[in-house]
Amino acid sequence: MPASDWDEHAEWWQREFTDGADPEYVEQIIPLALQYLQGAGRIIDIGTGEGQIARAAASELGAEVIGVDPSEVQIEEARRRGGGPEYRVAGAGALPVADSSMDAAVACLVLEHLDDLPSALSEVARVLRPDGRLLLFLNHPLLQTPGSALIVDHMVEPPEIYWRLGPYLPGTASIEEVQKDVFVRFVHRPLSVYLNGLVEAGFDLVRMEEPPPSAGFLAVSGDTERDLAAATPRLLLLVAEKRGTESKAAAGTPGPVVGSGR
Repeated sequence: MPASDWDEHAEWWQREFTDGADPEYVEQIIPLALQYLQGAGRIIDIGTGEGQIARAAASELGAEVIGVDPSEVQIEEARRRGGGPEYRVAGAGALPVADSSMDAAVACLVLEHLDDLPSALSEVARVLRPDGRLLLFLNHPLLQTPGSALIVDHMVEPPEIYWRLGPYLPGTASIEEVQKDVFVRFVHRPLSVYLNGLVEAGFDLVRMEEPPPSAGFLAVSGDTERDLAAATPRLLLLVAEKRGTESKAAAGTPGPVVGSGR
């Protein structure tokens, strides 16, 4: 999506997803980000929006954080809210920091809006130091393909509940009306495209998380479909580390990011 579209929808995003309005950020995304950013002295938050992950990393971890976003409206709001990070207007394909200058990078619900995935991953690899960590949060590619939905069929008794999957393998771009008069462009890719893209950009995958939906999200689900919703992940987290002098791909659960930036 062009920056102008994010500018147009900035108020919607700030109202619906920040300051505790969205339980998935409060209960799931931010805690996972803080868990896997432990030890990072310098962090870049790509697609920071109004900065809620950047602020949490700065305040909870004492890290030096740079938040970047193509939307001037979002960056203006991030600066107004303060909280410690530095903010710059920039897209994922041209990060305004030096080579090998960051201990960790976060891209939260960002790359599924970009057409040029290889360029974005290569740019992240450029700015991370060897063994630096990337946290890549995605809407789960399998279960959020275009046309996918939770279906409750009341034509049978008892009602049949199932998850309808859209076409998974084809890469497709679509415009979705996520709320009345709010249109957001998504680029669907199979999980293999993300994993192979990370490898080709010089990363090793060290952890993958598919958490169940948060308690706050399930609390507003209907009673009929709650059990199936609880067993269906909405979020995917890929934790990858830039290949350095020693690969950590087989190390299991990654430890803290030990950086020199603090």
